[in-house]
Amino acid sequence: MRPETPEHNGPLRQGLSTGACATAASLAAARALLLGREDRGVSIRLPRGQEPTMVLEDLCVAGGAATAGIIKDAGDDPDATHGARLWVRIELTGDSGVAFRAGEGVGTVTREGLPVPAGEPAINPVPRQMIREHLETVAREADYIGGFRVTVGIDDGDAIARRTMNPKLGILGGLSVLGTTGIVRPFSCSAFIASIHQSVDVARANSLTHIAGCTGGTSEQFARTHYGLEEGAIVEMGDMFGALLKYLKRHPLPRVTLVSGFGKLTKYAAGHPDTHSARCAIDLDFIAREAAAVGANDDLCERIRASNTSIEALGYCQAQQVPLGDRMAALGLERTRAYLPDAAHLSVCAVSRKGELIGHAEAVA
Repeated sequence: MRPETPEHNGPLRQGLSTGACATAASLAAARALLLGREDRGVSIRLPRGQEPTMVLEDLCVAGGAATAGIIKDAGDDPDATHGARLWVRIELTGDSGVAFRAGEGVGTVTREGLPVPAGEPAINPVPRQMIREHLETVAREADYIGGFRVTVGIDDGDAIARRTMNPKLGILGGLSVLGTTGIVRPFSCSAFIASIHQSVDVARANSLTHIAGCTGGTSEQFARTHYGLEEGAIVEMGDMFGALLKYLKRHPLPRVTLVSGFGKLTKYAAGHPDTHSARCAIDLDFIAREAAAVGANDDLCERIRASNTSIEALGYCQAQQVPLGDRMAALGLERTRAYLPDAAHLSVCAVSRKGELIGHAEAVA
């Protein structure tokens, strides 16, 4: 198989997080309300010292409140919120401090285990701290001693959130306002890995004892129906087998199931903790050797090596009743046990594109 070729020949452009956008919009709205300034370019200070400048999309002062909007620019990262308008409304309050509200398109946390408590707007701690610090700066400049009510919203955020992991994490009604550095690094795995970690945290905080790490929608549906798991027990790991299992090693659960499409499972079984096509390719020689270990003759092994895809190879084995799916699941189980030697109950399932079980291995300590 040929390696994938890059689609972008130049350096990838970094972007700014929703937390950075919310901070800039908050600063602009507060300046307009307290200082009468209507700056269209707003510079903020990020946690690591960078000072990016963002251009406002709109700014309005009316009825004792100011609202500022910014178009999220995620750079070259395939971020779900890229191009969305994030807005912040600032109102002055008699109480000291900063109170946060979820506007339309920003979700509310409904489960324990996330960085903010259940019932709170899904605005993470670092963006909250950034907003507070910038508002305090404006308050000092204006000799203002009162507090602020900060409402953050994202246009079409509820619809965008349905394409993210938020509903599974118990964040309902919209998106999260995220960011620990303020910078979005293009095609970084860090945000996805963080969401895997959050999923495990939520499961543990809600006293779940069995989770299923799934590679996609078909495997998720199989885990729900076959094991009767609730939404919070389904962890979308995608290609990141290793990221999930390394975190579970430090934050264990009694029972762990991995559910995968066959192609990704062959890569994991061959020793690749990240099965993305940019990291590794289907190894048909490996598949042929493992098929031989469970009864494939020389002719079948040659057909496997000449296959175009792993699914084609699997079909040849199924036609001759060679249990290739079970073999890959067993090898995947060995890999999983190496990560989680103390887990009480481990299982690995391979599913077809129709959601049918085509391979299974299980171990109970």
